[in-house]
Amino acid sequence: MTRLFYGAAFIMFVTVFSVFLYFSIKAFSINPDTVTQAYSYPRHHIVLIPEEINNDYWRLVEKGARAAARDFGIALEYTGPKQADQEEHLKSINMAAAAKVDGILTQGLSEEQFTPLINKVVQKGIPVMTVDTDAAKSDRISYIGTDNYYAGILAGKALLADTEGEIKVGIITGKFDTNHQKLRVQGFKDAIREQNRVEIIAIEASQITRIQAAEKTYKILQEHPEINAFYGTSALDALGISEVLEYMGKSQETYVIGFDILPETLELLEAGKIEATVIQQPYEMGYKSIEAMVQVLEGKAVDSINHTETRVIRQGDLPLNRNEMIEAEVQ
Repeated sequence: MTRLFYGAAFIMFVTVFSVFLYFSIKAFSINPDTVTQAYSYPRHHIVLIPEEINNDYWRLVEKGARAAARDFGIALEYTGPKQADQEEHLKSINMAAAAKVDGILTQGLSEEQFTPLINKVVQKGIPVMTVDTDAAKSDRISYIGTDNYYAGILAGKALLADTEGEIKVGIITGKFDTNHQKLRVQGFKDAIREQNRVEIIAIEASQITRIQAAEKTYKILQEHPEINAFYGTSALDALGISEVLEYMGKSQETYVIGFDILPETLELLEAGKIEATVIQQPYEMGYKSIEAMVQVLEGKAVDSINHTETRVIRQGDLPLNRNEMIEAEVQ
C-alpha cells in the first residue's frame, strides 16, 4: 500500500515537473530569427549631402533614398547646409569622410571646388557618387540624375513650340556658379538660336529661394517691361515668377516655363498661371543612387552615367499618373 502511494506520488511529481519544464521553455525560448533581426547592424552607412537639406526638391530625393535604404538594409544619413552655402556643403563632405562612412552621395556643384575634394575622398577609399548635379571631371564613381543640358534644350523647344511672334525672355536661374544651373541655361540658349524671333534680355540668380526669385523677377520687369516670357531653372523659380506676374497684372500676357513638379507648381500649371514645367525625377534619383552605391560597395560595376527621365508637361498633360504624382508629394 505504502509502495503504491509513493509510486503514484512519484508519477504525479514527474508529470507536474514535465509540464512546468515544457511551459518554461516555451515562455523563455528565443527564436533565432528574432535575435538576428533585433541585434543585426545595417550592412553599410551611406551619407546623402545636398546643397540645402530643407529644400522641397531635395526632400523628394531624400524620400526616394530612404525607401531604397529600407529595401537594401543600409543606414542612410541625410545632412548638409540648411540653406544653400557651398562652404558648408564642402565642410559636410569633409566631415563625412573623416567619419569614415562607407559611401557619399552628393552634388558636384562646381568643378573648381568639388572636383579636388571628391578626388581626395575617393583616394581615401570612400566611393563618391554625384546626384542631380555632376562633377564629370572628378573621380566620382557614377552620376545619377537629369541630363541638365538636355533639360535646357527641352525647355527652349517648348517655348518655341508654344509661342509666336517676338519673344523677349527673362531667365531666373538658381545660381550662376553651379554646374547644373549653367547647363540648363546653356541648353535653353542653344535651343532658341534656331529662331531669331526669340531674344534673352536678362538673367538673374534666385540663390535657390522663392523670395529672391520674386525679387529678381520684379527687378527684371522694372528694367525691361517689354519682357513677355520667363524661364525658371530651379524648383522654386516659377513660384516666385508667378507671384510677381500676378501682382503686376501680367500673368495673362507672359509665358512661363519652370522646373519640377512640386505641388504648388502643379497648382499653377492647372490654374493656367504658368504654361509648362520640366519634369525631373528626384524620387527616382534618390532611390537609384542608393541602389548603385550598394552595388559598388558589394564589388559590382555600375555605369558612370545614369540619366533619369526628363520631359516637359503642360496643362493638358494633367492629371499626372500615379508614379509621377509620387514625385510631387512632399512629406
